Amino acid sequence: MANQNATTGPGNIQKFTFTGNTGNKVDASAAVVEYRYYENILSNTITSTATIIETGIPRGILDGVPIRGGELVDIIVTDPRGNKIDLTTTLHVDSVRDINPGAVQDLYNIDFVSKEQILNDNTRVVEEYDGKISENVQKILEGVLKTDVPLDIDKTSLEYNFYGNNKKPFFVCTLLASQSVPEPKDSESQVGFEGGFLFYQTSDGMKFKSINSLLNQEVKKKYIYNDTGNLPVGYTDNIITYDIIKNTSLSRNSAVGAYNNETIYFDFFNMDYNVVQFSIEDQEDKVKNAGEDYVFVSKDSIQKPSRIFQTILDLGVNPTGSGNKQLDNFKKDPTKANFDYKQTMVQTIMRYNQLYSVQVEVKIPADFTIQAGDLIECTFPRLEATNNKQSNKQSGGKYIVASVCHRVTPRETFTALGLIRDSFGKKGGS
Repeated sequence: MANQNATTGPGNIQKFTFTGNTGNKVDASAAVVEYRYYENILSNTITSTATIIETGIPRGILDGVPIRGGELVDIIVTDPRGNKIDLTTTLHVDSVRDINPGAVQDLYNIDFVSKEQILNDNTRVVEEYDGKISENVQKILEGVLKTDVPLDIDKTSLEYNFYGNNKKPFFVCTLLASQSVPEPKDSESQVGFEGGFLFYQTSDGMKFKSINSLLNQEVKKKYIYNDTGNLPVGYTDNIITYDIIKNTSLSRNSAVGAYNNETIYFDFFNMDYNVVQFSIEDQEDKVKNAGEDYVFVSKDSIQKPSRIFQTILDLGVNPTGSGNKQLDNFKKDPTKANFDYKQTMVQTIMRYNQLYSVQVEVKIPADFTIQAGDLIECTFPRLEATNNKQSNKQSGGKYIVASVCHRVTPRETFTALGLIRDSFGKKGGS
């Protein structure tokens, strides 16, 4: 749906300077006709794309820098409100594509990736790590990847011994995110009901965040869609357009075990196995959710497991601790696995899939302060055959910003958001 009354203004590309591998610099700010900047909670790196039209630039940008791959680009852009995204020494050239040479002007696109992506492609994690996962993620990012961007890492609870196995840092950190549970904030917090972390990057740095912490944060902005174009008190801005991409899918969620799943744990050390069944009803009132109605599907459809997993317990291979303590810990309890998969794995899988139960795409006037992982609140009209539409209390409410695209052109600048939530209903009924 489109709101014809909401408008956007032009942004400003303050800086767009390429630095070649030989140190040669070329200012391309006047040649950029479109710039798109991307963040996503499922992406380990920020990316961006520039559409460039060259007219009258001596030797051109491609040959003047020259651009061959990996060149540094310093970018500073502002939205109509003056909010700034400063990507100085952050992005590097990844690829040049869709080149359309002409007699008067050349048109092409350049894709950029973060410095951390380039570091990741040329780095491997080879050591053995023990202790809290969050502490080891920090060690990998600082000591192995050697990033100098700020790190925002939520503390984890369980200890886990693992080897890097010569994998890239992003691969290891993403795997560890799927095995992480947040550190309990009080005595009532339960391990096994709050699993699921996300590892991603924003313009502020690298993030290793629990799903619960994203849902527990304060609402950053409030947006509304209405036909009048008037902005009610308390709202940040109007929504220009919105589309409901997915309003749940029973068959898809059942296929991935989002409502009820079963896991068979094989213990080859003791020649035994254990079966654990987990239902969405088991975690009701135990996890933080965005909406009011947590279990919103038919009870009959979630009584039996819709997906069965199989995994092998780590027993006797890499016990907790380091050095001689590993052997001592194993002798104390030979039946204790290196990691408590039984309390974390099944719920974490369920939590990831539930998070994308409801998906909405909105376009708003440019706001460069919005980042992936933020919590915002949206108000949408009720779907009914009347001109006097009230707010929809089922689709409205809090959403996690899953993806961000800031688009800058000489004529207009806007922000496109991919929003997700795990439940229906606006809490408080307002």
